[in-house]
Amino acid sequence: MRETFTWGHSALAAVFATGPDGVLRLVRLGPPDDAPPQDGTASPTDAAPLPVVEVLALGHGSDWSGRRGIETALGARLRYRGHRAETDDNNDGGWHRLTLDLHDPGSGLTAEVRFSSPDGLPVLRSEVRLTNEGPEPLVVQAVPSLVLGGLPSPGALDVHWAHNEWLAECRWAAVPLRDRIVDVSRDAHGHDSRTALVLGSVGSWSTDGHLPMGALTERATGRAWLWQVESPVGWRWEAGERAHGTYVALGGPTDAEHQWRERLAPGASFTTVPAALALADRGGFDAATAHLTAYRRAVRRPHPDHTALPIVFNDYMNTLMGDPTTERLLPLIDAAARAGAEYFCIDAGWYDDTGAWWDGVGAWEPSTRRFPGGLRLVLDRIRSLGMVPGLWLEPEVVGVRSPVAAALPDEAFFQRDGVRLAENGRHHLDLRHPAALRHLDATVDRLVGDWGVGYLKLDYNISIAPGTDWDPEHGHAAPGAGLLAHARAHQRWLAAVLDRHPALVIENCASGGLRMDGSSLALAQLQSTSDQQDPLRYPPIAAAAPTAVPPEQGAVWAYPQPGFTDDEIRFALTGALLGRVHLSGHLDRMSPAQLDLVRDALAAYRQVRPDLPSAVPFWPLGLPGWTDAWLALGLRAGGGRTYVTIWHRDGESPTRTLPLPHLAGRALRVEHLHPAASPAQATWAPDRAELTVTLPHAPAALLLRLTAAPHPPAR
Repeated sequence: MRETFTWGHSALAAVFATGPDGVLRLVRLGPPDDAPPQDGTASPTDAAPLPVVEVLALGHGSDWSGRRGIETALGARLRYRGHRAETDDNNDGGWHRLTLDLHDPGSGLTAEVRFSSPDGLPVLRSEVRLTNEGPEPLVVQAVPSLVLGGLPSPGALDVHWAHNEWLAECRWAAVPLRDRIVDVSRDAHGHDSRTALVLGSVGSWSTDGHLPMGALTERATGRAWLWQVESPVGWRWEAGERAHGTYVALGGPTDAEHQWRERLAPGASFTTVPAALALADRGGFDAATAHLTAYRRAVRRPHPDHTALPIVFNDYMNTLMGDPTTERLLPLIDAAARAGAEYFCIDAGWYDDTGAWWDGVGAWEPSTRRFPGGLRLVLDRIRSLGMVPGLWLEPEVVGVRSPVAAALPDEAFFQRDGVRLAENGRHHLDLRHPAALRHLDATVDRLVGDWGVGYLKLDYNISIAPGTDWDPEHGHAAPGAGLLAHARAHQRWLAAVLDRHPALVIENCASGGLRMDGSSLALAQLQSTSDQQDPLRYPPIAAAAPTAVPPEQGAVWAYPQPGFTDDEIRFALTGALLGRVHLSGHLDRMSPAQLDLVRDALAAYRQVRPDLPSAVPFWPLGLPGWTDAWLALGLRAGGGRTYVTIWHRDGESPTRTLPLPHLAGRALRVEHLHPAASPAQATWAPDRAELTVTLPHAPAALLLRLTAAPHPPAR
């Protein structure tokens, strides 16, 4: 007997139906005003829906071999047993939740599919909990967190993805999906292609190689489907063709790509990493990104920092570069306070007595050679000037020369085949082991509780692939499973730290932006976007960072130097003003006039930051290319305000026109926020919805605030 039901809210509707085989399928996902099919089947534009769950397991396999993660034997056998819908009401609008209960009588496998969506947002979050209700163990090799079929044909879609590398983060690309999914003439063969477009990451840097994101946009309509996989380690997404339509499957680590397997003994369970999908009925990539930005704010841990947005000075980038001393820090601290910084973070090197600290870290005790009067003297100086002190820490590593390496048991570290792993002169702690947890808890409680540190920059500069095969319960596990289990333990540890120290601000850094994933963003208050030291290379990273990070969390370096011209100082500062300002540079060596330029930029930031926690990004010139001469990032805020940063990096035409269709026909007040006094010009044409900007010299950057007059009342 077929069953059809609809779930959702004012911004999203999902229609489910069982077929004659008893398998539950998601047959429509979109705006609630779309008329659902009367018979529970898909319409021609939503053809060939897939089972809501796909599971690959040893001894069961797939029904159609190839790279694709769909059409699994278990997925086709899981039968619908029921569902439960709930609504969580709170002051933030609440969440709608749906739990689907599926079961395979042959193997005893049960799948609990958990959908959730914030009220009023067209965003679907999904995770799957598998439980073995059978009498025999079951070894799972892959289980996507979200499977969605029935999308338009590959010929109608563009696919978007983002390269993400050290010093070159957030580099988006887009091509017609048909360029990557070849038309093999399904009608002639009776089968779909065996391949798909597959992206992923490997190792403990979750965003090394690519961001765990992707999108499909429909050229004719502006519809968009934008997703993120919320995995702290390996992940995989695929897009392919099925029955003349398109499908996507999003999930965490798998056996084939990550050496991940989960052995489910009778009664045992495993829950996937979540995946989130934002939908836009029009407006394309920008509109979907606005929805995903709002979703990221809804799922993250509440913290005062998300609205306070203090200005952070960090002594590392293009300044002390991991070589701090009392003598070098005190003038910097004084200058940072004069400039207007509110936090001062002492970066790497504060624990080093030898001058070669890389493979000796782990004890996290302050150097007596660097700080002859003690590190507390420096921390007190920071506090005395009204700033909050911060320290750099790389908690998950222990250098091979560190005394901690000998003090902790082998089981407290990553290992393979009984051998403790070493990577780039470091061992890797396994935070499932109580000794590793005690070591880090004692460290953080000393720094924060005893020393009064209010900011921790948590770095992570090695990647372990595929992981660790030690398991605390069974003694041995697949390396990818050990890696995921450690990463989840690391995030539980981080949450417990914030529970004990609720005012503490944590920056998530991994060689810049190599852990820029949704699960990390949900915990940490700030996210490092890059280690890029060249001010001319940073603009495409800063402009694209809001694709991955809400503006109020994205830490962007601003490192003016006393050797810069005034225009170069302004350029280095302007690019950070629509994110979280991470100030650096030798401010202590600047002239009073140069320091005034820094103060001017921070004064402009103080005008912007009240709007950042609710603003959503857009890109008037499209997502930035790495070598583009002109780049632009916009933020749409409340009160009719729009902010736009424009960069001009080389000497081509000094004038560029930016389309701003959301302001069409409206009178605008155009303000030059930074630099306030410059030869730049900006002219608004409301009838064409175009802003024409002239920056006579390059490199140059300009931050504008555009305030729209209210719409005239309707007659």
